[in-house]
Amino acid sequence: MLRKTIITTGVLAIFIWFSWPIYQYFAYEGKVPMFFPTDFVLPESTPQSTNFAAHPQSQAALDLLTQHKTNIHAPAISAAVAIDGQIVWAGAVGWANIEQKIPATADTQFRTGSTAKALTATLLAKMVQAGRIDLDNPIANYHANLPNESWGKLTPRQLASHTSGIPDYIDNTGDWWGFYHLAALKKRYISVEKSLEVFDGSDLLFEPGSQFHYATFNTVLLSAILEAVAGDTYLKTMHREIFAPLNMKATDAEHEANGSSRLADFYWNDDGRYPNFRRWQTVDLSHRLAGGGFISTPSDLVKLGSAWLDDDFILPTTRELFWQPQTLKDGSINENNYALGWRWADYEDEQGKLYNTNHGGVSRGSQCWLMVIPAQNMAVAVMINSNVEEFWDFGRVSIPLARLFSQQ
Repeated sequence: MLRKTIITTGVLAIFIWFSWPIYQYFAYEGKVPMFFPTDFVLPESTPQSTNFAAHPQSQAALDLLTQHKTNIHAPAISAAVAIDGQIVWAGAVGWANIEQKIPATADTQFRTGSTAKALTATLLAKMVQAGRIDLDNPIANYHANLPNESWGKLTPRQLASHTSGIPDYIDNTGDWWGFYHLAALKKRYISVEKSLEVFDGSDLLFEPGSQFHYATFNTVLLSAILEAVAGDTYLKTMHREIFAPLNMKATDAEHEANGSSRLADFYWNDDGRYPNFRRWQTVDLSHRLAGGGFISTPSDLVKLGSAWLDDDFILPTTRELFWQPQTLKDGSINENNYALGWRWADYEDEQGKLYNTNHGGVSRGSQCWLMVIPAQNMAVAVMINSNVEEFWDFGRVSIPLARLFSQQ
């Protein structure tokens, strides 16, 4: 009897240990209750910070962010604006850490989420520009040991435009062990090659090029191709080819910045519906580095956006190629108006339309938005350390912010 009890207890303990990360995943999705949560009340005051106080629109920009922070119920919001390749304003309002009352500043780092795809597209553009990659050459020609034989016929263009047929997290039912790691978010992947295991057992969803299906795994696989061509790790190549030349000193893989005093704390408040805040559980995003595992600041992101308007960094022909919304096999433009690592959109207000290329990102307890407006040679970036239910409820502040500084 004792032996049976011990075995039953052991099995139950293993089951709880194994299933607890899955339960936590659904808890932070708001599907099941959280156990023993600690609530933090947002202080009534809202600190403001900027190194551009002399700019005539500086206080108006801070007031705009303060009101928007209140509207979306976020702990902090940070933003930056660049014109003609120069940062003209950057600032932050609110709290990087609620419980310790640490104010956010323009140097506070946030998770980029899927805005990382625009970073990866920049490296792809540089390699295409240098003649090292052909967008329509099957990736088997660049990577000889792909773990899934159906991937060999895919092209860099299909990966960068999300028309390859590769599944996303929710569709990854062909690789259950990988799906577990995607929910648990505890495993450290020390290389891009290793991170392919979370989806290498899944079949393609459709004939490549025939449909559009947004999936971060496209960018993860693309980063493995970039790594193979570079002959060096993806992260080292990003630092050497993109971050260092653009002086993006605040941008890195999150797992490389553990303990950084500049990194914001990330919070759950049920997408803005819960009155208080709970610290987001610790997660490891190394499996999706190229498509969603970076941290950065709005100032660094507008440097990247500005680089796309610099003919010496991205040639006009390359820019046109990468910013062209991609067509499917039937000749239609994909429904997302997605180009290669960027989206195109018209945003309209009472002053007219802002024709722009952009990429947003949602991560655990953080959101990010980068917008490039070619007609005004402008880039705008905004980041927060919580989530909202409708992404554009967060991102829409970029429009009045752009209007504010385009008046100068």
